[in-house]
Amino acid sequence: VQLQESGPGLVKPSQTLSLTCTVSGGSITTNNYFWTWIRQPPGKGLEWVGGISYSGSTGLSPSLKSRTSISRDTSKNQFSLQLRFVTPEDTAMYYCCELGLSGSWGQGTQVTVSS
Repeated sequence: VQLQESGPGLVKPSQTLSLTCTVSGGSITTNNYFWTWIRQPPGKGLEWVGGISYSGSTGLSPSLKSRTSISRDTSKNQFSLQLRFVTPEDTAMYYCCELGLSGSWGQGTQVTVSS
């Protein structure tokens, strides 16, 4: 499968970061796929943000759970991330990936939180 992130590269503090991952080469509802968001702040390691399974159940990072929503649009074969009340600490490269079967990653999209 192939994944492609899309969304704004600049978000102002306190606003909502919204990213979409478009999947091709496979259906997001195929058994055992797990669609994931991972981010990497500048100079830091990878951080799991959360994910959504082929059946639609979600898992979220405890440290981000209060601000995070992950959803999907099966008609468009997409899944999305919303991170509310962002701060500059949310500045990172954001990746969407599939960690259940394929291990495929998108190329990533840089998101900067700044006024």
